[in-house]
Amino acid sequence: MQQVNWAKLSPAEQQQALARNPMVSAEGLADVVAGIIAKVREQGDAALLELGRQFDSAELSALTPSEDDWAAAEQIPSALKAAIEQAIANIRSFHAAQRLSPMALETQPGVRCELRVEAIDKVGLYVPGGSAPLISTVLMLAVPAQIAQCRQVVLTTPAPIDPAILYAAKACGVTQVIAAGGAQAVAALAYGTESVAKVDKIFGPGNRFVTEAKRQVSQDAAGAAIDMPAGPSEVLVIADASANPAFVASDLLSQAEHGEDSQVILVSDSQTLIDSAQVEIASQLSQLPRKAIAEQALAQSRSILVDDLAQAVQVSNAYAPEHLIIQTQLDQSVLAQVRAAGSVFVGPYTPESVGDYASGTNHVLPTYGFSKTVSSLSLADFQRRFTVQSLSAQGLQNLGECVMTLADAEGLDAHKNAVAIRLASLQQTVESQL
Repeated sequence: MQQVNWAKLSPAEQQQALARNPMVSAEGLADVVAGIIAKVREQGDAALLELGRQFDSAELSALTPSEDDWAAAEQIPSALKAAIEQAIANIRSFHAAQRLSPMALETQPGVRCELRVEAIDKVGLYVPGGSAPLISTVLMLAVPAQIAQCRQVVLTTPAPIDPAILYAAKACGVTQVIAAGGAQAVAALAYGTESVAKVDKIFGPGNRFVTEAKRQVSQDAAGAAIDMPAGPSEVLVIADASANPAFVASDLLSQAEHGEDSQVILVSDSQTLIDSAQVEIASQLSQLPRKAIAEQALAQSRSILVDDLAQAVQVSNAYAPEHLIIQTQLDQSVLAQVRAAGSVFVGPYTPESVGDYASGTNHVLPTYGFSKTVSSLSLADFQRRFTVQSLSAQGLQNLGECVMTLADAEGLDAHKNAVAIRLASLQQTVESQL
């Protein structure tokens, strides 16, 4: 990890110190992804099978799991089953508490307005695979979809599908599982194929190809909406001299091992802590099976020395991390100053891992600095809110003049007339009764 002293950097150098991994925006990415999407739209299942062979070395005769695959899912270790069930319980508890109640009120006599909530009908869940089967992502996406009561839930994940992925999908009520990954899976969800049902909205994190595919289909009226820009994982740790350097190092490495395009940032007002954390990183890294992947991520990561914790929070807010970890003597004071982070982990005994798996919060979070404006995934993302209004005759009489005046000021005569014609009808009814 490169080390920099924040106070000694020019504004341009500070901006560069917080730049994301350049792998994320590789040249030509958009064109490559557009080609994949077009291929899937034209060739359907055949394209998914061909691209699966090309990118995932998957020799499949069908895109859906076989009966043997589902049987293998039931044979996963009992301890893993118990862990999945415990995680589901916590995730369900936290997300069920987010249910919104319908709201109705009279804004003035005879004018009734409502806010109603309904589930998004068809949702697609993208679960990354490849180097690691992300069982936890199944839970983070499928549990809130189940609570929201989405009618159709389609899950895609690269082949070969780990049995635990299938077990988790079944436990969370997923209606269809498809063995496909990458941009091609996103295209299949957005436009549909012979085997894949077209969905209304796509959820889930992924690499830069997945993120770019989500961006492209979300900008096509014939495509699908998406949850958020959720790409390669990132973490920023704010730590002072009181922090345990072994804890800090473990948190940085837990994100670095996600992928070569992940990024980790350590911000501290203690050079001693930074130096100690570097020693710990080297020690712990040597023991990791995914050492090579983590090393690539660390090459694009950095440690930043700041003057004090106030400046540390300024740096963090400017970077707007997906994950923010706070390990200081003034945790609550630091937390109060946080303005941009996908999810925050406070205190020495709150590793980012608990949020990834089982604390109950969602681990699908905005990256690339989008946490300045985009929220972490929640139950609301699987629902749509819509308004209803109903006016009585008295209500229209009370409100009509206001509406006609505003419509007249905007030069929209048909809007004005839609009210006027009704008011005239009401007046005729009153006169006929005299």
